[in-house]
Amino acid sequence: MRRTILIFAILGTALFQEVQAQEEEQMLQEVNRDDLGNVSDQFQENFFEALKQKGIENYEKAISALETCKKLQPDNAVVFFEIGKNYRAMEQYEKAVENFSIAHELEPGREAILAELYSTFMEVQDYAAAASAIKKLVKIDNSYTEDLANVYMLNQQYDEALAVLDELDSTFGNSSYRERIRRQIYALTNNTVAQIGNLEEGIAADPENEQNYLNLIYVHSQEGNEEEAYKIAQELLETNPGSTLVHLALYKFYLDREKPKEAVNSMKIVFRSEEIDADSKYKVLNDFLLFSRQNPDYGEELMEVAELLSELEEKPELYQELGQYFLRNNRKKEALEYFQKGLSQDPNNFELTKNTLLLQLEFREMESANKLSATALEIFPAQPVFYLLRGLTLNALENYQQAEEILTFGLDYVIDDRRMEADLYGQLAIANAGLNKVEKAEEFSRKAEMLMKEIN
Repeated sequence: MRRTILIFAILGTALFQEVQAQEEEQMLQEVNRDDLGNVSDQFQENFFEALKQKGIENYEKAISALETCKKLQPDNAVVFFEIGKNYRAMEQYEKAVENFSIAHELEPGREAILAELYSTFMEVQDYAAAASAIKKLVKIDNSYTEDLANVYMLNQQYDEALAVLDELDSTFGNSSYRERIRRQIYALTNNTVAQIGNLEEGIAADPENEQNYLNLIYVHSQEGNEEEAYKIAQELLETNPGSTLVHLALYKFYLDREKPKEAVNSMKIVFRSEEIDADSKYKVLNDFLLFSRQNPDYGEELMEVAELLSELEEKPELYQELGQYFLRNNRKKEALEYFQKGLSQDPNNFELTKNTLLLQLEFREMESANKLSATALEIFPAQPVFYLLRGLTLNALENYQQAEEILTFGLDYVIDDRRMEADLYGQLAIANAGLNKVEKAEEFSRKAEMLMKEIN
């Protein structure tokens, strides 16, 4: 027996050593990626210990081991970098910055060190220092440029932020994120006179730069100077007839002036544009949907652009909106078509599932309703409406036994909803009648009637 225990003990020790060796090999690979350099066994031992202690959140012990490494190699950037990360984890930001800064001096081109330094400055809201760090990061990787605009804004360097945003837009095209930053700046500065003057100077100096026109259109619109904004949009169209971004403003002007043909034309240009992001396109259609509710005569124009956008952009929210539009206009076949398209893109969408099921049942598409109602209960097992619709479907298919079971379960999920409870009892009455349980059917029918009287 002791021999068996001893063998297991030896095997356990060997297994532990093998796992430990694998962990150390993995750590060494990580260290090599950080270009640790040629180091002694004592250095490696302490460095690995620091990584282990940091992994179990013993930051002080990790720092102690790294301090030993620092004595062995006082010019090793990775050591200072790791010390800084431990201090940051302990929220000792001043010491973290101190060590990151030394690491940066030793390795000026190391992106990871600068990124950690930048993140620490942002955490303590030292935006001036963060701007300095992010500018260095931009030289390494220009994808940080958008972050630079944000930091400039936070540091109240609004002109610099706008200049960066304009440069990015001219290089990469329009972006809803950058537009949000620009609008925040406009709101924060609240100096529209100077802003309009600067933009007008920019247009005079460079008439081909459409971003200045777009910014000026936005400022005038925000100030309620719609006629002036419309005039600037027309100027941009004359200067740059191929501009697609200008139509993000023009379609709204045309709607306000009740020029549906021109509005539709602008929307088509917006939807086909590769410069304009999907969120902006969706907003354009949503504006037209709102307009069409108040002006139902423009329903055909709405459908013309909606069909185009649904071909170009597959978004469940778009199909939901279009389905609701048709539903309000009593065009239920088209509504069902769009709800089903939306559901194919987002099968876990509660509203799309419910609306699709209701219309499938109304049009007696029982095979489709049978499949969807079963799926709906799997996805939404605590929603009483899907127990009701599943039970209703099963009753219509004369599967009364299963309908009774499902509807009974559904009652357990009803909370303070008498209409839902009454509907469930009504379907239970039908199921029991189909099963020739006459007394139970009458009982459920009476309960449904009593609840409806209470509601009315």
